[in-house]
Amino acid sequence: MSFQASRRSSEDEETFYMQCRAAYLAVFRSSLTNITSKQQLCHGRNPSQATLSKYWTPGTSKLNFDDFCGILKCERQTEEAELMRAFKAMDVNGDGYILHSALEKVLTTKGEKMTTEEVNTIFSLADVNKDGKLDYTQFCRLFASTVRQCQSVAMQKLETDGRWKKQNFGSQSYSPPKAGAPSDPTAVEVAAAHRADSDSSLKKDSKPLSRLSSARSRRSSLSNAVTVRASNAKASQVLEPAGLQDWHHSFRKGCFFVEEDGSISSLQYQLHVPQTTNVYITIHPLNIHTPEKPSSWMTVDTALFIVSAGETKEEATLVSFTESKDKEKYVWMGELNAGTYYLLPFTSGCRLKKHNKKSFPGKSVELVYKTDTGELDFTRELREVLSDVFDMIDLDGNGLLSLEEYNFFELRTSGEQCDKEAWAICKENFDMRKNQLTRQGFMELNLMEATEKDGDSADLWVTLEAMGYNQMLELTEACPFQIDVYCESSQPSLQTLSLESGPKLLNQAVQKSITAKSGAKALRGHDNVFIFTYKGEHRISSVIANKTNQKVTVHVNNEQSRNCCSSRGMTVFAVEIPARTKMVCQHVLPINDKQDWTYNCLETILPSI
Repeated sequence: MSFQASRRSSEDEETFYMQCRAAYLAVFRSSLTNITSKQQLCHGRNPSQATLSKYWTPGTSKLNFDDFCGILKCERQTEEAELMRAFKAMDVNGDGYILHSALEKVLTTKGEKMTTEEVNTIFSLADVNKDGKLDYTQFCRLFASTVRQCQSVAMQKLETDGRWKKQNFGSQSYSPPKAGAPSDPTAVEVAAAHRADSDSSLKKDSKPLSRLSSARSRRSSLSNAVTVRASNAKASQVLEPAGLQDWHHSFRKGCFFVEEDGSISSLQYQLHVPQTTNVYITIHPLNIHTPEKPSSWMTVDTALFIVSAGETKEEATLVSFTESKDKEKYVWMGELNAGTYYLLPFTSGCRLKKHNKKSFPGKSVELVYKTDTGELDFTRELREVLSDVFDMIDLDGNGLLSLEEYNFFELRTSGEQCDKEAWAICKENFDMRKNQLTRQGFMELNLMEATEKDGDSADLWVTLEAMGYNQMLELTEACPFQIDVYCESSQPSLQTLSLESGPKLLNQAVQKSITAKSGAKALRGHDNVFIFTYKGEHRISSVIANKTNQKVTVHVNNEQSRNCCSSRGMTVFAVEIPARTKMVCQHVLPINDKQDWTYNCLETILPSI
C-alpha cells in the first residue's frame, strides 16, 4: 500500500470514528458508558428485529463504544439512491408516485408489518396534492437531508464541546449541556446524530420503510401564517412620559459578543429601586462613531428582560421586558416596587452572527509601523479602532477606565485580570486620572505590549478578534449597546454584574416571555409536545415543550415565510428537545423593516432513525 493510500485510509478511519462518537454522545453522556439493554441499542435508530437480534443475542449483557463502532462498520448507512430504487420497484407506472393502496398492501403484509396508521402517516408527509399518491422522491429527499443535517449538527456539537471555553467577558462561566441531559435552551441546542437503517430493499424479512419512517411517531403541525405590516411598528410605540428630563436617570453601556460556538454573551446589570416608582427603561445599539458615519450594527435587535432578584436563582421571576420599540430603542414603562432587579440584555441572533473568517480575501490591515526614528507606533486605522474599543468598555461613560472596567476588557481578551498591585504599576507608567486609565493611557498600555513583541501583531489580532473585529478592522461580531433607566420618584442605582447564572436566567426569562404571551398548540397526534409562538410587532419567537419521557426531534420548515430571517440562519433545520424540557426553537425578524413580512412555519416530529 502506498503512503498516500495509507494516509487516506487513516483519515477515513478517523472520520468514521468521530461520526460514531458523535452519534454515541447524542444518546449517552460519555463514550465510556455501556449499552446495557436491547432498547438502548436501538435508541436513536430503529433497526429491524433481524438486525437487532444479530448483535444482541440472548447471552449479551452489555456492549461498549468499540462494539458500537464495529456494528456501524457492518451496518452501512442507507443512501438516498438505494431508497429511491426500492420505491421505484413499486412504481408500476414509472411516474414518480405510488398509490396508497399499493404501498399499504406491501407494508402491511411483508417483512415486519406496519399498521395502517403508520402507512397513512407516510402519505401525510409526501402526498402534497392530497390525491392518494405518494411522491416518493420528495419523501426520500426529506429523509436524506434530515439525516445529513442531524449528523452535521452532532459533529458540530462534538467539536464545540471539545473546544468549549469559559466565556470570559464579565467572568461569565457557562458549561455546555451534557448529552442526554436536559439542556440550557438558547445556548447550544443539540440535534440528533442518527444513521439510517441498513436494510434497503422491500423484500420479505426486511422492513426498510417502517423503520426508516417510524411513522407512528411522525405528525406535523402547521403554524398559522402571520403577516406583520410595516406600519404596525408605529402603532405600538410607548410615548416618552411628559417631563422625562426631570426624572432621576442612570445608564450603563455594554456589548453583545458572538462566541466561537455561535452563541451570544454579554454582561448583566443590577438595578436597585429604593421606593415604588414609575420607571421608563430603554436599551438600544450604541453608535460609537460620528453621526455622519453610522455604525453597521445599528440594525441589530436588542431587548432587556427585567427579573426580580430573589435570594436564589430559582426564586428569580420575570417582571417584564422591553417589548415596544421607538426607532432603535426598545422600551418598557411601568411601575416597579422597591427592591433589586436583574436587567438581562438580549439579542435574537438574527442580525448578529458568526462570520466565516475565510471570507476575507487578501492581506489583513496593517496594525503597526516603524517611524522615521525607528520607534514602533500604531497605524491610524488601529488607533481609531482602539479608541472605539475604549468607548465600548467605558461602561459608565465618564471617559475613564476604572480597574473593574479594564478587567472586563482583560477577561474578554486574555482570560486574565489585573490586580491592584499591577494597577498601581500602570499608574506609574501610563496616563491616569483619579486612579482611572485615560484614553491616552489605554493607547500607551497597548503600544507597550506591542513593543515588547517587537511589532509582532499576533497578540493584537487576538485582542481585536476577541472584541468582535475582522481582518479588515470592521466590527462584525459584536454590538455595543446602552441601557437607560429613568425613575420618577427616586434615584435608581445601576451596576454592572457578571453573574455565573446569567445565561441560564436569561434563557428562563426568554422562555417565560414567550409562553406567557402565547397559547400552547399541541402537534397533531402528539398531545404532550407543544409549540408556543409569541407574535410581537417586531419579533416572532417560538418555544417547543416536550412533556414526554423521551427526547423528540422536530423538523422546522420556514420556506413559506417571506421577508424573514431566522436566528438559526437556515430556513429548514431540526431541533432535538430532551425529555420533559422546554427549548427555544427560533426567533424570526424581518429582513427589511420597512416592508411587510410573513411568518409561516411548519413543524414536524421526526422519527427516531
